[in-house]
Amino acid sequence: MGSLRQMGRRKQILVLAIFGFCLSASVMISFIFHYCTTEEDTDQLVPQPIRALPSTSPRQPNCICQGSGVFVLKDHLPKDQYDDIVKRRAEEYRKHHIRTSSSLNRLIFAPSNSPLQYPIQGFTVVPLRKTLIPGLALHAAKRQNYKVTLSVSSGVLAIEALGEGDKEGQGEKEITVQSTSLSDLNNLLGQITYTSTVYRMRTGDLAHFTFELHEAVFPIVIQQTSVPVLYDIGNDINYRVTIVTKTFLRYTELQVLISSIRTYYKDIKIIIADDSLEPQKVNGSNIEQYIMPPAQGWFAGRNLAVSQVTTKYFLWVDDDFLFTDKTKIENLVEVMEATPELDVVGGSVAGHGQFYFSLVYEEGSGEDGGCLNRKSAVKYQPVPGFPTCSFTSGVVNLFLGRTDAVRKVGFDPQLKRVAHSEFFMDGLGSLLVASCSHVGIDHQPKIENAKYSSFRNPQSKDVEDKLAHHFFKNHLKCIRYG
Repeated sequence: MGSLRQMGRRKQILVLAIFGFCLSASVMISFIFHYCTTEEDTDQLVPQPIRALPSTSPRQPNCICQGSGVFVLKDHLPKDQYDDIVKRRAEEYRKHHIRTSSSLNRLIFAPSNSPLQYPIQGFTVVPLRKTLIPGLALHAAKRQNYKVTLSVSSGVLAIEALGEGDKEGQGEKEITVQSTSLSDLNNLLGQITYTSTVYRMRTGDLAHFTFELHEAVFPIVIQQTSVPVLYDIGNDINYRVTIVTKTFLRYTELQVLISSIRTYYKDIKIIIADDSLEPQKVNGSNIEQYIMPPAQGWFAGRNLAVSQVTTKYFLWVDDDFLFTDKTKIENLVEVMEATPELDVVGGSVAGHGQFYFSLVYEEGSGEDGGCLNRKSAVKYQPVPGFPTCSFTSGVVNLFLGRTDAVRKVGFDPQLKRVAHSEFFMDGLGSLLVASCSHVGIDHQPKIENAKYSSFRNPQSKDVEDKLAHHFFKNHLKCIRYG
C-alpha cells in the first residue's frame, strides 16, 4: 500500500477490509478515499504512453478565411461598443464550453499487449443509478498474487457480492482488489458497480483500470434516458406532411400558390404565417392563417408556422411558388422514410435550379473565434438508394423538414430580411441535409410591388447587423461566402 501512496502523491485515508468468501484462495479488497487531489496529482497516475488527452488544447491555432467573399466580422461591430461586446462574448463562450464539454471528448489511446479487459464503448449509465460495469477482467500469466485498481472521478464504486454486514469502505472513488487466485479476482471484477454522483442530462466519466505497469482508460457515458416522440403517419400524404409558408404583402401570389397546391393536393393542410401591415383573411378548406405583428420578418414567421405543425414532416415553400407535375411531395417523403437519419431534404426551384451548398467550420482560437466557409454546389456523397439525391449542408427554399428536428434548431427571429443559410449554419452538426433533383417547383412571374420591395430588399444596415450578430452568436471570426 505504501507504493500506492507514493504513486498518488496525495493525502489519503485507507480503509482496508478483508472479507471471507467461499473461495479457494484469500481475496483482499481495499477502498481508497482521496483528499486534496490536484490536477497535477491525477496526471501522475496516468502513464504517458496511454494518457487521456483533452479534446482541445487550451489555445487552438487561429483559422483563416481566404479568397473573395470574405467578411471579417469584428470590422462590422459598433466602434463605441467594441470592447464591451468582445468581453461579453468571451464570457458567454466560456459558459457555452462548460455546457458542451465533457470527459467523453478526450482523446484516449488504448494500451498495446495489455492483460486488462474492459468495455471500450457502449457503457452508459443513468445519473445517480447503480450499474454493473460489464466486461472487467484480468488475463495474466501465473503469479503468486494478483492486484488491480479501478478509479473514477464523477462517481463511486462498489462490489455487489458484499453482504449487508460488509459495507465498510464501500462507495468510494477508488477500489483495489487483490487475490492469490486469478479466477476469484475475476469473479469480483465481474461484480463491480458504478454509481454517478453528478446529475446531468449528458456527461461522462473516465475510469482508470491498472495492473502492475499496465493501465487502461475507458469512458463511462452518464446520460438521462429520453422518452421517444413518435408520429403516426397513417396511410395518406395528408397525415404525413403539412405545407407551410410565410407571407407579407403578397396576397395575389399567395392565392396563386394555394390554387396550385389544391390542383395536386386537395386536402393537405396549409399553414400560413402572415405579418402583413394590413392582414387580409385567407379563405379555403384546411388552411390555418396565423396573424403576426406587422413586419416581424422572415425567420419569425418560419418559427410560428413550424410551431403549429402536427405532422411528422412539413414542406416549406415561398408564397410566390407554383406547384407543378414535378412537385411530388411523396417522393421527398420516400427519401426521408428510407433514411431515418435525414432531417431536411431539398428539391429544385425554377430559376435557381438545385441550389445547395456546403458549410465548413473551423473552431479557431477561443479568443478570436472560428471561421465558416460557405461554398455553393458542393455535394458530399449520394444518399443510399437514391441516385438523384446527395448529402450536403444547405438547400434551397423548397424543402421537406422533419418537424421535431427542425424545431430543435429553430429559426433566429433576429434575422428579418437577410436570412436563409443561417438556419443551416445553426443546424450544422445536428441536421443531416440532402438535396434531390427529381422534385421541383416553379416560380410565379414577378409582379411589381413597390411597398413589398421596400421591405424585402435588404439595406446596408441589415447586412451590418447580421454580420455583427454572427460575431457574437456563433463566435465567428470571419465568414466566406463562395
